[in-house]
Amino acid sequence: MQAGLFKGKTAIVTGGARGIGLACAARIAAGGGRLALWDRDIDRAKQSAASLGDAIAVEVDVTSEDSIAKALATTELQLAAPDILVASAGITGPNTTVVQYPVDAWRQVIEINLTGVFLSNRAVAAGMVKRGWGRIVNIASVAGKEGNPNASAYSASKAGVIGLTKSLGKELATSGVLVNCVAPAVVKTEMFSQMTEQHINYMLSKIPMNRFGEVEEVAELVSWLASPLCTFSTASVFDLSGGRATY
Repeated sequence: MQAGLFKGKTAIVTGGARGIGLACAARIAAGGGRLALWDRDIDRAKQSAASLGDAIAVEVDVTSEDSIAKALATTELQLAAPDILVASAGITGPNTTVVQYPVDAWRQVIEINLTGVFLSNRAVAAGMVKRGWGRIVNIASVAGKEGNPNASAYSASKAGVIGLTKSLGKELATSGVLVNCVAPAVVKTEMFSQMTEQHINYMLSKIPMNRFGEVEEVAELVSWLASPLCTFSTASVFDLSGGRATY
């Protein structure tokens, strides 16, 4: 990484207490950036923030517009207005067929994975446009492009993130604010505990490299998209799939 790549920049990472979010936060911190870890698990977020240096933990429910507004105000008060948003908060939901999928579980996955990204993007975009610079990176999934069986809500939510990213990126294309998303195949995180072994094996079988991704690999790509080095990519989807992605 270029030394001081994120010096003077303030980044918000939703779901920043663990997994992909924490790896992305660590990468930005290593480049000199200030971090606000937004997470519903405030105790874990505080532990993670303590390991990053110039970082704070902010408790937030990404499905609540009021909660996000309060989290943004806290971030601006304790750090500065955000230059970067990495929207990483998400859940997998049950592994079951569409016919058997519980409606309440469907709504929860869509609310966290899609509405949460929408609300987070919406909250920071206007300020970034006003200041003339910003980077928004949303975490989607190859499941949002191809659709995984027995993961309909997750697949649909990530497809929605891709569509949202393309729309917002085009809306802001001349503003200095770039909006992109990353679509990983399965990455080894604590989310594995939410999946069945059968589903995990199915997803591994689809990856030509015959391994799962690592959070650090996602963070490398996200850090470039979030940096001043990214200047001519917006409204785009970047695959990180070990060869799985087919288009």
